[in-house]
Parts: sequence; structure tokens; C-alpha cells
Amino acid sequence: MPELPEVETVMRGLDGHLTGRRIARAILRRADIRWPIPLTLPRVLTGATVLGFRRRGKFMLMRLDNGWSVLIHLGMSGRMLLDKPEAAHEHLTIETEDGGRVGFVDPRRFGALDLVRTVDEDNHKLLAGMGPEPLGNEFSGAYLAAVCKGRSAPIKAVLLDQRVVAGIGNIYASEALFRSGISPTRAAGKISLPRLETLAAAVRATLIEAIAAGGSSLRDYVQPSGELGYFQHAWKVYGRTGEPCERCPGPPECNGIRQITQSGRSTFYCPKTQR
Repeated sequence: MPELPEVETVMRGLDGHLTGRRIARAILRRADIRWPIPLTLPRVLTGATVLGFRRRGKFMLMRLDNGWSVLIHLGMSGRMLLDKPEAAHEHLTIETEDGGRVGFVDPRRFGALDLVRTVDEDNHKLLAGMGPEPLGNEFSGAYLAAVCKGRSAPIKAVLLDQRVVAGIGNIYASEALFRSGISPTRAAGKISLPRLETLAAAVRATLIEAIAAGGSSLRDYVQPSGELGYFQHAWKVYGRTGEPCERCPGPPECNGIRQITQSGRSTFYCPKTQR
């Protein structure tokens, strides 16, 4: 599933393509994806000018000049393609007055489209209760220390909890924990404040680098232009089971990166350098 860097990359592509443009026509080709889609969506879109975009966690919000926002969630296989018609699985088509075109494509139909009043965005059922943005000022080592206090859950599970911090997913949790030298299995409440400060900085640095690389292309993800993301080439541990990490010399001193399962998700880490 696309995580924060991928969603941020897609949002920036849409922003450059749609902001300031007036929508001439919107075509909705099915009434639901993961959840029902408002049948009024084409009417709300048609004739509206796009004011801009906002990302909240793994969700995008397209703000219109009529007071509405379109909530967009890519799910597992959703893509937003610019000026490239794709007949199969294109559930929503947006055409602008100057000839621009955006198609929402979701073969597996785990994504979402919804309408919400712009002033009520944070009260939407999918956004309410989300934690702070990891790239915002609220997220810090002190914040992590407060939410981790007394918790026996593994720190990776805490990072994946969208009520704790918004947008971090499986890939970037593993990568940030490696950079900080913290084991994904360590109880969150047992990690000192200095180490949590290191972790918060590692989360921020990992996400910023991933956004600069256009995200990670894994399975279905592509940028709105159709290009792949490139951050998968910079992964330190994710998907590298058995390989020596960059901090280890390899056998016999260490047995390489290990893969385990936590809460049904694959975790990758170096047991020698992450404690």
C-alpha cells in the first residue's frame, strides 16, 4: 500500500496539474470502490476550480472553490494518471477546461473517493483521531516518549498506529528503525528519551529522502506522470533478507538482515546493530 512518501509524491503531481484549473467534466464509472462513492461527486466537481491540495496521513484532499473537498485514498493499487486514458479500471475521470485530464485507476478497488466540506476535513470518519504528521512540528522525541510511556507493544507497532503518528507504513517504519539503531521488537515503553529523539529524526530524514526520490515503487505504485519511484534502491533493510547490512561486515560476525512477522506484516532489521 502506498505510504506517506508515495501519497505526497502523487499529491504534488496533482497539485501541479490541477490547481488553478476549472473542471469542465467529471465522469464517475462505478458507484463504489472500497466504500460507496457519493453519486453527487460529478456534479460537485463540474464547474468548480481546484484551489489546492492537502495530505493527511495517507489520504489526499482536493479542495474546490465551492467549499467542498474530494477525499482520495489510493488503497493497495490506486493510481492517478495524468493525460493518459486507461479504459480498464478507470473509475473517475476529471477533464479541465483547458484540455487537461486526470484518471483515478484502482484495479483491486481498495481505494476510496468521498466528499467532505473543506471546513470539516479533520472530522471525516477516516481522518478523525489521526496522530500528528511525522514531518510536522508536533512530532518529536518528546512526543514519542509521552505516547510510548508504559506501553509494552513493540515500537514498530506503535509507529504503524495511525492514531500515534499519521502516514508511516511498513517500509518506512523498518527503514527508520534501522537508521536509529532500535530493534523493531523492543517494547516502546523501554526506550529512553535520547533514543526516541534519534528515532524521530530518523523517521523525518527517511521520509524526506523518500519523497525526494519519488517514493518507492512496489507492485502497482507509479507517480502521476507514469514514472516509477526510486527510493527502493536506497532501502537499507526492507526486502533484503540475509544480506549484510551496511554497518556489519557479514559472516561470520553476523548472519545478515533478518525477516520476521509482526502483526501479520513483514519486518526487516539487523539483530546485531539494532537493540
